[in-house]
Amino acid sequence: MKTTALSLAVAAALTTPWVAHADTVLYGEAKVSVDYIDNNRDDNSYWDVVNNGSKLGIRGSEDLGGSLSAFYQYDFSVDMTEGGNFAGLNQKFVGLKGGFGAVTLGTQDTPYWKVLNVVDIWNSSKMFDGTVYLGSGVDRRTSDNGALSTLANSIDYQTPIFNGFSAEALFVLDGRINTPQGFSDGVDIWNINLKYSQGPYFAGLTYIKLNGDSHVDIGNNQTVDLDVSNWGLGLGYKTAVWLVGAIYEQGDFTDVNAQRQYYEDGIPLSTGSDAKSWFLTGQYTFGNSTVRAAYGQTDTGIDGEDKIDNYRLGYQYNFSQRTLLWAEYIGRDADTLLYGDQNVVSIGTKVLF
Repeated sequence: MKTTALSLAVAAALTTPWVAHADTVLYGEAKVSVDYIDNNRDDNSYWDVVNNGSKLGIRGSEDLGGSLSAFYQYDFSVDMTEGGNFAGLNQKFVGLKGGFGAVTLGTQDTPYWKVLNVVDIWNSSKMFDGTVYLGSGVDRRTSDNGALSTLANSIDYQTPIFNGFSAEALFVLDGRINTPQGFSDGVDIWNINLKYSQGPYFAGLTYIKLNGDSHVDIGNNQTVDLDVSNWGLGLGYKTAVWLVGAIYEQGDFTDVNAQRQYYEDGIPLSTGSDAKSWFLTGQYTFGNSTVRAAYGQTDTGIDGEDKIDNYRLGYQYNFSQRTLLWAEYIGRDADTLLYGDQNVVSIGTKVLF
């Protein structure tokens, strides 16, 4: 009798946590490729086995009744080639949602990114870099700092969807960076968007602002401007067969514009003007195959620098809805302070779970 009771108690203790968290989902993706990289500023071209934003995460929710629910997400980078697991600035947040919309706190993708990612349909981590997307000096999926795509110490509000229309606002409140860097004492970064998504159509407009001082002394007679902003526009059309997407960005809250902060003997190399970037991409799906192509151009805003031309071609074979193989070409024609010509061929595989 005592043995039976003990067995039942142990079984209950082991099974109860799983019942309580039955709505928690483990998910992830493994993305690895073999890349051939040819940069005109390097002495030699080379081969490399590359991780392309592989990740592991859990997410879940709880129904609180009265149309109110709590939800959370933990998302971690997983480097399948060189270590450094669980680094990077991936989404990790908790929130409440109901008839009022949704409010979340933590580290999260920005409203800015949720408009511009309409053209981020590629697999290689080199596809959507700082010469294409002004908000990121490196690909947003492998960036350690998240750039303008993912921001920590943030609170986000998303409205309900009204006939395809929705809006979102995000505010960064990070006390660690207020002094002496010159950020505001209240909202350090704020970002809003307005989106329309109905059927195959998408349109979005977004604005992001760094609320800092105009001239922050960084020593050696050098100052930087931390009162900067960007705005962006995204348009898309997507069906089971076709996808067409386009973005336009303009502003000085950019990594490309960080070139203005390069100094020689304490004198800025150039003052420049707002950086600008546009990118057009499309894809066609037939059977298990998808072909993609894209072209875009970036103006760094620095006097005397040529525009950067970006070319993209890709093929993807879908073994299933979760497993695919890709071959992609990344071409760049550039002669700027930070970027030169580049040719990359990436052949890789992705598995979702």
